[in-house]
Amino acid sequence: MNKIAYFDCPTGIAGDMCIGALIHAGVPLEYLIEKLNLLGISTEYQLRTELVHRNTQQATKFYVDLAADLSLKPENPATELDPSETESPTFDARHHHHHGEEHSHSHGEADAEISHSHHRNLPEIEQIIVSAKLPARVEACSLAVFRKLAEAEGAVHGIPASEVHFHEVGATDAIIDIVGTCLGLDWLDIQEFYFSAMPTGAGTVKAAHGRLAVPTPAVMRLWETHRVPVYSNGIDRELCTPTGTAIACTLAASFGPPPSMQIQAIGLGAGSRNLAIPNILRLWIGEKEEGSSATDSVTDVTDVRKREEGRGKFLNNTQFPITDSQLPITNSIETITVLETQIDDLSPQAIGYVFDALFAAGSLDVFTVPIVMKKSRLGVLLTAICHPEFEDACEAVIFRETTTLGIRRSTQQRTILHREIQTVKTEYGEVKIKVAKSGQTIVNVQPEYEDCAEIARLKNISWREVHRLALQSWYDRT
Repeated sequence: MNKIAYFDCPTGIAGDMCIGALIHAGVPLEYLIEKLNLLGISTEYQLRTELVHRNTQQATKFYVDLAADLSLKPENPATELDPSETESPTFDARHHHHHGEEHSHSHGEADAEISHSHHRNLPEIEQIIVSAKLPARVEACSLAVFRKLAEAEGAVHGIPASEVHFHEVGATDAIIDIVGTCLGLDWLDIQEFYFSAMPTGAGTVKAAHGRLAVPTPAVMRLWETHRVPVYSNGIDRELCTPTGTAIACTLAASFGPPPSMQIQAIGLGAGSRNLAIPNILRLWIGEKEEGSSATDSVTDVTDVRKREEGRGKFLNNTQFPITDSQLPITNSIETITVLETQIDDLSPQAIGYVFDALFAAGSLDVFTVPIVMKKSRLGVLLTAICHPEFEDACEAVIFRETTTLGIRRSTQQRTILHREIQTVKTEYGEVKIKVAKSGQTIVNVQPEYEDCAEIARLKNISWREVHRLALQSWYDRT
């Protein structure tokens, strides 16, 4: 059986919460300190942990105390600021690290001098990691997470990933969070990773580029790129930090409900604040049950190894080389809610509007079927499919936008293929391609309709021709 981990994130995810959960699950802090010292930046921080309570539940809080903070700490304890109201004078984007808190510290000339003396871009951070001679899987994982984070930040700011400087991805605490998380997962010998849907949070947070709306742009970019399922839990705080989100998007075999597993240990990593619900990331560690239909991450590893020229994700396990013919054909099973209602007295124009409103509320699919109702009236059967966390929002849309007086709910299981989005170039422009796989076998390849339609309109050619050229380009490339 493969050892797997499920990250349950009811109040989001941040790097320090990941490490707190790993330490709570048994990873020795001394081991992390020893290995992180190999990075050669140990003079910039001190590490410590503390058992804390979040809404009466005990969890492990992991701290990275930065040297710049310690050197500027007031001598008189009575004048010290509450840590939930301060920000590191050295790193302008601490929202990458401490989720659930907002910072407001003024920056003086001395502070600015310290900040500029430690600027690091992505190549410099990669050099730090490579030079540390960490375990091979830890190195590969850390590099992949930083690349993912730099690409997201670079896309947001319109610059290459290599030019993204430390206040976006290279703050000392972000390096510790990312490398420390990879070290902890390696120590526990986890082979597969799954994550829950992510709460959006709300409000604003201070960052190097001013005050940002939550979710922050980099987090939104990562969610978009990886099709991460999200929902609102009503908490107006930054819940998912860029660092934590990059870790999840790099490692996840899938997002959603937990896979079928036998739980062996639980790790609880605390966030910085008390929230309406316990501010705890819950790490479930166990073994996948025989016959489990969870997404087969071995397939993902093979794909990543090809895409990233042998470095691959942290999941790579070179002790067990697998040929294509040996790969199991397994797909994901997820829980969905099906909402149904019959309508015979609503304008067809309103039905079209309901479709758009339901998709905006989180529906995965919406469709109607013509039916004959009582008194021989022609009507439609309206069906919306969504994840359970969106059922209330979708139900509210149906009641608000239609004339129905009742909605039927049912919970079902559905099998889904692993999907990824690729981009191909045609003579008329770029088109995104959706590639669906069952295990290692590609079972469906389809160009995105909207991309083809946009090019067809702009170039005044047929949609079918754009569709054909996109498919041809994909097959030629493979």
